[in-house]
Formats: sequence, C-alpha cells, structure tokens
Amino acid sequence: MRTLKRRLASVVGVSLLALVMLALWPVWVAGSVLFDVARRKWRLPTTRLMAFAACWAWIEVAGVAASAVMFTAGQRKNLGAHYGLQRSWAGALMNALRWTVGLRVHVKNPEVLRPGPIIVLSRHASLADSLVSAWAVGNIARLQPRYVLKRELMSDPCLDIVGHRLPNYFLDRGSNNQSEELRGLAQLGTDLGEFDVAVIFPEGTRTNPAKRERILAEMAKRSPERAERLAVLRHLLPPKPAGALALMEAAPNADIVIAGHTGFDGLDTFGGMLRRLENGGGVGEMWFVRIPRSEVPADGLTRWLDDRWLDLDRAVGAELVKDERHEQ
Repeated sequence: MRTLKRRLASVVGVSLLALVMLALWPVWVAGSVLFDVARRKWRLPTTRLMAFAACWAWIEVAGVAASAVMFTAGQRKNLGAHYGLQRSWAGALMNALRWTVGLRVHVKNPEVLRPGPIIVLSRHASLADSLVSAWAVGNIARLQPRYVLKRELMSDPCLDIVGHRLPNYFLDRGSNNQSEELRGLAQLGTDLGEFDVAVIFPEGTRTNPAKRERILAEMAKRSPERAERLAVLRHLLPPKPAGALALMEAAPNADIVIAGHTGFDGLDTFGGMLRRLENGGGVGEMWFVRIPRSEVPADGLTRWLDDRWLDLDRAVGAELVKDERHEQ
C-alpha cells in the first residue's frame, strides 16, 4: 500500500507538472526571460533550466506510460525490454540536457568497460551522476548496469517503477540495520555475466567542500590515521568502504573500474545549476580506469580503496587544470 501511494503521488505530480508547463509555456517562458534580463543574465539560465524541467516531466510521463504498456502486456519481468526502456529514457534526458542547458558530455574510453563482469566505483559530484553513468554504461558501452541508489530517488516515478523491475538496490541510508542493507546491496554482485555491471558511488553523497571537511573531522575521531591519509583530498569525499567491499566480495571474479568525471562539480543544487548556466552549460568529461581482479589485494581493501580514491582525486585535479587552460 505504501508503494502504491508513493507511486500514485509521484506519477500524478509529474503528469500535472508536464501538463501545466505545456499549457502555460508562453507564460513561464516570457516570465523567466524577463526575470533573467532584469538581472542581466544574458544566457537566460532560469529559462533554460525551466525548459529542461518541462522536457524532464514529459520524458517521465513517456517512461511511465511505456512501463504501463509492458505491465499490461505481461512483460514486467522482461529485463531486456526494460533495459531498452532505460536506455531510451537516459538518451532522451541527455539530449534534453544538451538542447536546453547546453551541457555536453564526452566519454573518453568506454571500451575499457567491456567485457563484463565489472564493478564500477564512481565519484559522485552532482544530481546528474546516475543519469550520466547510466547513459555511458548502457547507451554507449551497451552493458546492463545494476545500481546502488539512495531510496530518496524513488520520488522519481521512472526510477521507482522501472528501477525496481531491474536488479537495482535502493539503499536506506538512515537504516539502523546496516547489515541488512549490505546484504541487499551485495545481491547486485551475484551472477554477474559478460554484459553485466554493478555500479556504486562509494562517497555515498554528492561532493562539496563543506561535506568533505565535516566527514574528515568525524573520521579523525574514529580513525585518525585514515583521516590524515585522506586529508589531501581536494575534489572527492572520503569513500565509505562497506558497500563497495560487500559488492566486491559478492563478485570475486569481477574486474574493478574506477569512474571519474569533471564538468559536473557545483551541480549538486538547483542554485549551483543556475550559476553554471550563467556561464554556459559547458562540457563534461567522463573516463574509466579498469583494474584486473588479479591486481586487487585479498587483504587491506579499505587502504586499497583509499589509495584508488587518492589517485582519482589527483586525476580529477589534473583534468580541471587542463580545462582551465583550454578556456584561457
């Protein structure tokens, strides 16, 4: 009953948003343009963000409608069909991002993702990270991703409905039963095949400097040595090892892929998005580093993960420097 109420609320809410934005588009376009011009924001960030919101709402409506057709046709457990729907959803949203806010994403080396099975450990910097990684892994590399997602994302009707039909796990970050959450998460690592990918964001939340400072301060009380080792992080948060290690234990034959990206920092809030749009959408870069399982130590995995995160932090910093030089 709780699931039905949640889905009813989200589907009705998104459908109403889509209809209202379509019916009143001359009003909100004119109003947002005047608002931006009055503030001398000549790139029209508010207008462009609202245009993306309208596209997102209609893409959600289309995704929910397609999922309903699949259910009616008795295809609720057809993984291939639902992965196809997920690719269509991700591709449509990426096109909407490019057309409305001008954000383009370049995936440098998707070929290293194949073949599976692999476990992807990805940095987490923005509201778009799950979408971009789903597009890179599913649409470009043509693999079948299984995600560890926070339960709050179930407010998105497509992620809720289709996400539960695919082998994802919605993690309750506030649960008092961590062992149960880890068991559910670890299930994603079982029976991974040639086209399967398990994806987790070890930082557990979107990165920003305030969070990094707070997490390191709390870590210093529990594990001062680890806090000192990770204090040099400048772009990433310290990784939370439990989930990543549970996945790795459940899939002992899977290679590990570290996923890095730039161009999404600061997009962790709607205010951050508006500030970015004031300067143009820009280009996001995503890349992958594959580590054969034979090179992953059997012991000391927390230290190993910390070292990989320090490597990734340096790589992100180097990419940001290159981006700055290119802009100059």
